[in-house]
Formats: sequence, structure tokens, C-alpha cells
Amino acid sequence: MSLSIENTVVRVILCIIFPPLAVIDKGCGIMLLVFLLCFLGWLPATIVALYLTLNDK
Repeated sequence: MSLSIENTVVRVILCIIFPPLAVIDKGCGIMLLVFLLCFLGWLPATIVALYLTLNDK
């Protein structure tokens, strides 16, 4: 499923501000993984959330 440009911009902003919120529709497991990465540090969670958002197929 391809995202529109506006939706992608909003998701990238969410990835930077609060990564788990950006991947909430990807499934419980992925959201939990990103949430746990937030506890390890903001940067790992942001990288994973950006990767998942920009590689949406």
C-alpha cells in the first residue's frame, strides 16, 4: 500500500517526534519493538520507524 506525499510527510514528522505513533498501523509487534527501542534511545527507534515508513509496500 503506497502512501500519499502528504501522509508520508506527516509520518516522517511523527517518526521524529514519537516513533511508536508513526508505526501504529503496522501491527502490534512492530509497534512494541519501536516502543522498546525508545527506551534504549530515541535514535534507534527513529531509524527503525523511518525505515518502516519509507519502505512501505
